[in-house]
Amino acid sequence: MSLHEANRQRLAQKLRENPECAKGLVVLQGGGTEDHLRYSTDAGEAFRQESYFHWAFGVLDPDWYGAVDVDTGKSYLFMPKLHESYAIWDGRIKTPEEFKKRYGVDEVYYLEDMTKVYERLGGVHVRTSNDIYDYIRNWTKEAVYQGFGEFKVDNQLLFPVLSEVRVRKTEEELDVLRFAARVSADAHVEVMKLARPGMMEYQLEAIFKHFVFFFGGMRHVAYTCICGSGPNGAVLHYGGANAPNDKVVNDGDMCLLDMGGEYYCYVSDITCSFPVNGKFTEDQKAVYNAVLRANKAVMDSVKPGVSWVDMHVLANRVILEDLVKVGLLRGKVDDMMKVNLGATFQPHGLGHLMGCDVHDCGGYLDHCPPRPQLPGLRSLRTARTLESNMVITIEPGCYFIDTLLDQAMANPELAKFFVPEVLQRFRGFGGVRIEDDIVVTETGMELLNVGIPRTVEGIEAVMAEGKKLNVRMPEKLLTGFKKPSSS
Repeated sequence: MSLHEANRQRLAQKLRENPECAKGLVVLQGGGTEDHLRYSTDAGEAFRQESYFHWAFGVLDPDWYGAVDVDTGKSYLFMPKLHESYAIWDGRIKTPEEFKKRYGVDEVYYLEDMTKVYERLGGVHVRTSNDIYDYIRNWTKEAVYQGFGEFKVDNQLLFPVLSEVRVRKTEEELDVLRFAARVSADAHVEVMKLARPGMMEYQLEAIFKHFVFFFGGMRHVAYTCICGSGPNGAVLHYGGANAPNDKVVNDGDMCLLDMGGEYYCYVSDITCSFPVNGKFTEDQKAVYNAVLRANKAVMDSVKPGVSWVDMHVLANRVILEDLVKVGLLRGKVDDMMKVNLGATFQPHGLGHLMGCDVHDCGGYLDHCPPRPQLPGLRSLRTARTLESNMVITIEPGCYFIDTLLDQAMANPELAKFFVPEVLQRFRGFGGVRIEDDIVVTETGMELLNVGIPRTVEGIEAVMAEGKKLNVRMPEKLLTGFKKPSSS
């Protein structure tokens, strides 16, 4: 709870620097029970707190509100008054005094007393109401409660300040993020050891989820697991409803597994790529080493003051250099960079801020550099200059996506760099992504997801060790009904 107390004090201090915000209350609304119901039914999903509210208060219960007095830094929580029948179905009803001790705040009241408390404090309400990401228009949850109309309300000043404070992590936050990343890293290694040709992609997902929950207490994962094998590795957000990790992993397939556990609403985001049979072919080795070299080049360059856009460009250059060595491309890399050929192989951004959300807030606030407009670069989730205590992912990738390759071959400016017969050999390859979680330090960076083998030799050694394990495979996989044909 000291982690959240420190966050509240950081927020109050930052608000006091602005005369417009120096007085009054910050009011945040937590996630509600209704947010986790399945459409119009009463079937609920496991509750996960709204991130801004969790960052400030650490409350794990639904339907709560919280307030911080900007002037004094005092904290208040407001809990629902539950009907006595709650104790029958959901457990003993705790008192405000119990929650005050549990969550380490100054005062806890029932929701019905909220306006009375605000009247006594005479607060100006500063509430969140702005979009987090300008490319998906996903709005924060503005605190709304009956009786708020009696007070002066501002819903513009808080969001940029709160989002900016979340960008730089405290040491306590970093400790939680280290834990989430380390357990998730161990889970990825476990998947490498237990992966076998003939498994379903969802079985690799199941191994990961079991490990992080069983050994790390992570009931939630940070995002939908991506378990692409073979050509599915070239589908950047594979694993959704259209293809829920439901392909057989064939001998010789390259696997691209992007999975991260979440601990106490702090997340990890890790991608490993490896051949399911434990032995890289020459082509797989060449593409993998190109991405690994890009990953390491960025790691070696990261430090405060470095532009994240420049890091993306650096990763593109390194990958293109290696694709020339493979014989897939020909010509000068400088000329390829001028026409942005790198976006054909890496259409996504190099990485993103991370914290209570896998794509964390603060990427494009008003004071930040604007979003680049070139393909690939425009997919960056931030164009900021790096600062110490930022947590960010480094995830270069090289993919053979038919749509992008066809577009490139139809463009004379790009097509001239390809060796068509070699390109044909890589059609259907899939892709390679190597994603690590790092924190920017005063002099460089710290790797959070330690323990994952990243070299070809290291991966092959771990998978050879795994082959000695007796993996129990079901006699018959229950794959469900066949999907209707398109006809």
